[in-house]
Amino acid sequence: MKGTSKIVKRDNVGQFIERALDAGEGLLRLTPTWVPRSFLHPGKRIKLAPEDWYAYGAHRGGIDERWFASTTEAANEGRVPDEGLSYVAYGGERCTLRDAVAEAGARIIGRVMYEKYGRWPVYSKFFDNMGPIPHHMHQGFEHAKLVGQEGKPESYYFPPQLNNVDNNFAYTFMGLEPGTTKEQVRRCLEDWNKGDNGILDLSRAYRLKRGTGWLIPPGVLHAPGSLCTYEPQWGSDVFGMFQSLVEGRAVPWSLLVKDVPPEKHQDLDYIVSQLDWEKNVDTHFKEHNYLEPIVDAACSGPGYTDRWIVYGTIDGQQLFSAKELTLEPGAKCVLKDPGASGWITVQGRGRIGKLALQTPAMIRFGEETEDEVFITFEAATAGVEVENTGSEPLVGLRYFGPDVHPNLPKVGDHRR
Repeated sequence: MKGTSKIVKRDNVGQFIERALDAGEGLLRLTPTWVPRSFLHPGKRIKLAPEDWYAYGAHRGGIDERWFASTTEAANEGRVPDEGLSYVAYGGERCTLRDAVAEAGARIIGRVMYEKYGRWPVYSKFFDNMGPIPHHMHQGFEHAKLVGQEGKPESYYFPPQLNNVDNNFAYTFMGLEPGTTKEQVRRCLEDWNKGDNGILDLSRAYRLKRGTGWLIPPGVLHAPGSLCTYEPQWGSDVFGMFQSLVEGRAVPWSLLVKDVPPEKHQDLDYIVSQLDWEKNVDTHFKEHNYLEPIVDAACSGPGYTDRWIVYGTIDGQQLFSAKELTLEPGAKCVLKDPGASGWITVQGRGRIGKLALQTPAMIRFGEETEDEVFITFEAATAGVEVENTGSEPLVGLRYFGPDVHPNLPKVGDHRR
């Protein structure tokens, strides 16, 4: 489907979204949302056509991310007004998912979540890079609030279907070596303009494994490696880069202090204080943050398997989670969840309710596809039929918002 749909005027969003919800029986078709990063090099595995890698212009950088079911704006310099926002498409028209939730929040995300947050408070993405991302952290809620933002805990899963190659560095530095001092990190910031400021000398790299994942609490340093990553997270785009040179490319100081109060831009002690020190120097970091899939037997059956791929809590809170549903050829099942989710198809073809599912081989910028769906609270709780109509497994990833699952596994439960 080419992207020829016209944008619905805000005054008419209410009527449009009600028609779309009724026609889709609670399912909404979403269109691809592409995001560039000026400081990174695209990994070229997220199906975007090669001629469109720089669709926003070379000055904006290559497109290395696709965002799913997002009501969160991308915090990029020189951004277009709707950058990062997902669109609902129906009947040759479209509106942002953010506007749709504002108009029909109870039907789309559930009354409890809408009354508490007033929005869909999470999003997910594929991020796909040729090499590593600079060692950075996302501010916690307390520090982000000082600049009018929210904190950003996040999680990773490495889908095998999007990782046919490792690219340049399939290892991720996470946290800091136990015994590291704040003075050592401060010294790295003092050395920012000397070339490589040495922050990775204080950290530890973990080899990335397809089909596994990690939880990354806010305030924890991490330098994601070059596997294509599915990343459910809180609905925020705050960050601070702590590494001054990556693969020979200089990282500007402005990306360290992007979400720091202006009067603190040269306050090294404040910048270091944003780190959750205890979690960074955790002697059992992998044990407390590493995830492997867990089969949800209650939601699996003949020919179909539902697996937890993101689970656990952060500081005792269930902020987001994700599952991977696999159906063998000819199989069908009724998918029933206690909350809304954003779905992306990563292999095969089939249908979900009345909507077709098709995994594209290549996507032109602006093209509308059949691989992404929002499963509203209304549809999720009633149950929706999913069927594999193809000759290979049909695989879909879906992520959920906060406090949805009463039976969410704990980190480490895969070892049972």
